[in-house]
Amino acid sequence: TVAMQVRLLGTGTSQGVPIIGCTCPVCTSTDERDHRLRTSALVVVDGVHILIDAGPDLRQQMLRCGNTRLDALLLTHEHKDHTGGIDDVRPINFMMKETLNIYGQPRVMKAIEKEYSYAFSANKYPGVPTLALNPITPDPFVVKGIEVIPIKVRHMTLPIFGYRIRNFGYITDASFISETEKRKLYGLKVLVINALRKEEHYSHFNLAQALTIIKELKPEHAYLTHVSHHIGRYVDESPLLPENVDYGIDNQLITIDD
Repeated sequence: TVAMQVRLLGTGTSQGVPIIGCTCPVCTSTDERDHRLRTSALVVVDGVHILIDAGPDLRQQMLRCGNTRLDALLLTHEHKDHTGGIDDVRPINFMMKETLNIYGQPRVMKAIEKEYSYAFSANKYPGVPTLALNPITPDPFVVKGIEVIPIKVRHMTLPIFGYRIRNFGYITDASFISETEKRKLYGLKVLVINALRKEEHYSHFNLAQALTIIKELKPEHAYLTHVSHHIGRYVDESPLLPENVDYGIDNQLITIDD
């Protein structure tokens, strides 16, 4: 049975690819695989639709994949490229006639409450998104019967969360994972992890660091996300990866069997 489907809604960096005004070979490429919206993923497990991050491209991503259901939103952290599309859950609120539960660290919940204050005010304007904020700790929690395990990682000095859902792990914007947290990522069928560029970077894993972690964690398959135009064109770079590793492609559907 197909236990889980993961759709990579976006696999690009904070500016997306192509970048406005950039004329490099990647940004001017006509290969769709080089076009990357802001990083986000949709996990469907036992009919429960869990969105990880809601960046500024969320509307476009939902229209592209045809998804009209969201049961929960897990936020990795509060940066705009991961939270800028939260207002676009409104049509889904209206269709489902349900409040969307958002999960993240207390600091992240505070940022959302400030950023989208109109959705939490006493006298709400008609038609605002209906959101419920659920601050979480690093302890496992349950979304509509599905267990979610937060993974503590660091984005430079900012503590952020990755997530494990059954045998799927998702890490983005990380530059450090402790040995203790890595243990939570053993035995994965699929790992999605950030690989910004080839050169080292102060707040993101580069390609070599991501590949080292993949080798250590030994997932059956790994997909690289939060990929910048500095990596190079998909057609040139993809063949250079290890056998069980691929660059994630926008709107790619990954099926994970039990």
